[in-house]
Formats: sequence, structure tokens, C-alpha cells
Amino acid sequence: MLLDVTGLCSFADYFVITTGESGRQLGAIYDEIEHVLKQSGTTPIYREGTPDSGWMVLDYGDVIVHIFAPDERAFYNLEELWGAGRPVLRMQ
Repeated sequence: MLLDVTGLCSFADYFVITTGESGRQLGAIYDEIEHVLKQSGTTPIYREGTPDSGWMVLDYGDVIVHIFAPDERAFYNLEELWGAGRPVLRMQ
């Protein structure tokens, strides 16, 4: 999901929220996003989390990428927490 939080959030304009089904998949999603963006000269300002924790984040300033395991995504429920945001893209 790509969520536009412009004007609602002081630290970002967009959240990318995605789910991986296993620790290995979480790590692969994280690595691929970082790899592709690095090729275009974009590096994260901040990184946090591990595949084992069920939540990983890549902070690119205006865009923050959240990579969750299913249970952690349901627990943190960012779509509801930032429900005033505008969904730009939703894929399943």
C-alpha cells in the first residue's frame, strides 16, 4: 500500500506499507528495495528492524517504507492509525 500522509505527518509525505510471509521474505523485500533505490543514487537516512522482529523500516525522508510480518502489520495497523491519509495505491 502507498499511503499519502502529506499534511498529516510532520516527518514524511508517504508511507509504503508491505507484508512478507516469512523472515526470509521480509529480508528479501528490504534488500531489493534498498538495492534498486541505491542504483538510482538514493540511500536511506535511517534503517531499523530485523527479519526476526517482524518489522523493518527504511526511511528515505519524505517516504518511509514499512515491511511487516502479518501479525505485526495487524498489530500496528498503520492504515487505521493514519486513516485520514489518502490511499494512492493498494495491491494484494
